[in-house]
Amino acid sequence: MDAPEPQALVTRTATEMQRLRATLAVAESLTGGLIGARLTQRSGASAYFRGAVVCYATEVKERVLGVSPHLLATRGAVDPMVAQALALGVRQVLTAGYGLAVTGVAGPDPQDGVAPGTVYVAVCDPEGEVSSVTVAARGNREDVREQAVHAALELLVTVLERAPAAA
Repeated sequence: MDAPEPQALVTRTATEMQRLRATLAVAESLTGGLIGARLTQRSGASAYFRGAVVCYATEVKERVLGVSPHLLATRGAVDPMVAQALALGVRQVLTAGYGLAVTGVAGPDPQDGVAPGTVYVAVCDPEGEVSSVTVAARGNREDVREQAVHAALELLVTVLERAPAAA
């Protein structure tokens, strides 16, 4: 089975957000705003999309989104626990029902000993439960970033489709 096209994932995200009457905030590191750009290409996104924080610098992850300085110092900025903390932090900072976060290494060089193509994605739901995936992306820098966007939207849709409809 082929993976859904990015536009199909954006449409499914919009459909599910409307079904749930929910809102979304995004924390983007290596994708640099690509997720927010994709979501807002679709008319009507303002009904559910609260905004995004492009947290490219480690200090932004800490100061703006509340990622623990101890976590960042011990694990580095590219870590599954950091992705989870970003999802929770952006959800809180932008007062959204759901938080989506990506962190990783687009390349071409490793970062803090983490290989290029390593991507961590996390979604925090309204109850504070976090779902996450690890992606081993391949290709050049832009390929890695596109695969990160795709993985993020896929995880988000999966989490949204599991959620019960709003009362």
